[in-house]
Amino acid sequence: MPEGPELHLASRFVNAACAGLVFGGAVETSRCSRGPAVPFESSAYRISASARGKELRLALRPLPGALPAREPLALVFRFGMTGSFRLAPRDALPAHAHLRFYTAPPGPRLALCFVDARRFGRWHLGGDWQPGRGPCVLLEYERFSPLVSAEGKQPHLGHDAATEEGRENVLRNLAHKAFEQPICEALLDQRFFNGIGNYLRAEILHRLGIPPFEKARTVLEALQQRRPSPEQTLSQKIRAKLQSPDLLELCHSVPKEVVQLGGKGYGPESGEEDFAAFRAWLRCYGVPGMSSLRDRRGRTIWFQGDPGPLAPKGGKSRKKKPKGAQQGPEHRTEGPLLPSAARSRSRGARRGPPEQGTAQQPEGTSLQQDPEVPLAPVKGRRRRQPAASGHRRPQRIKANTRSLEEGMSAS
Repeated sequence: MPEGPELHLASRFVNAACAGLVFGGAVETSRCSRGPAVPFESSAYRISASARGKELRLALRPLPGALPAREPLALVFRFGMTGSFRLAPRDALPAHAHLRFYTAPPGPRLALCFVDARRFGRWHLGGDWQPGRGPCVLLEYERFSPLVSAEGKQPHLGHDAATEEGRENVLRNLAHKAFEQPICEALLDQRFFNGIGNYLRAEILHRLGIPPFEKARTVLEALQQRRPSPEQTLSQKIRAKLQSPDLLELCHSVPKEVVQLGGKGYGPESGEEDFAAFRAWLRCYGVPGMSSLRDRRGRTIWFQGDPGPLAPKGGKSRKKKPKGAQQGPEHRTEGPLLPSAARSRSRGARRGPPEQGTAQQPEGTSLQQDPEVPLAPVKGRRRRQPAASGHRRPQRIKANTRSLEEGMSAS
């Protein structure tokens, strides 16, 4: 699942790949795309990208003198589970390229493609970020996170006001119902933690030794006692933060570590070398010896030790065994979706993405709990319907007849 760092790396990739390229013609949408058509056509335009939290904005800017004369257009993308951007030859488009921007002659004929095997990714026309998302934990730490009243209303804050409030916005609004949840679920609330997802929440909580199912308000109230003394010098404050960072500070610094690993970003464009560096960086998420539980939304949280007082009732904590260990069905746990999973997913998805069996949260729903992640369906035991008396299933009759014939010929 691409999170804030992957969106940031994707924007960096687009800017590097499209630097110096001139695009032309109409934007093409695949026949099976779930996104809207992009009504943009120009004889010559450039493409640039920027990221904020779990969204990426693509800007299409016509060059002077390009025809037809038109205004620039911006698109905002949410990557879903397997979205990524790739630059490929025009005559060798990657599978599942649902949106395609073609370069103009006389240069090399290339296409910038939005590739999404699972088709949970979305884009919308216009350059506005999705309403209600908080500041980006990577790029807007001074504004992190938005001021929200106890009634859930988010006032409009200008840049100066938000910067002045800073991280205190979370601590001053702990009466909000979002903080009644376990801390592992609150960290997925994009109104407060825009850019934090499944692997980041596991890594952040693990470094601090915080049980994932501890009440969020309890965890965050403890940070109110950590306000620096006004008598401390700036260097003393910086040293204290580096030696013992708190949860809100790690929500900024841990994603930065992933970005500093470099690479081309999320999906098939990311090489094995990039993935090896990321796997070596992980301390908790999917690491052998760690335990896992599903939260109330069906998402797996990895942790070590006690899960906490709000752990789901009946949930069994399971440890991931080291590679090579014999595992029976009763010991198997859900494997983590790492950023390179799109590679194997895209190969397997050539058979077609699942149309049913996965509950998907519709567009425009509450931002609480990471809206682009499809919710896990509630599974129950399927009752077997008894066959009506005197009637046998056709396939069983056919199988029995074949067995009888084979037995007769053998005898």
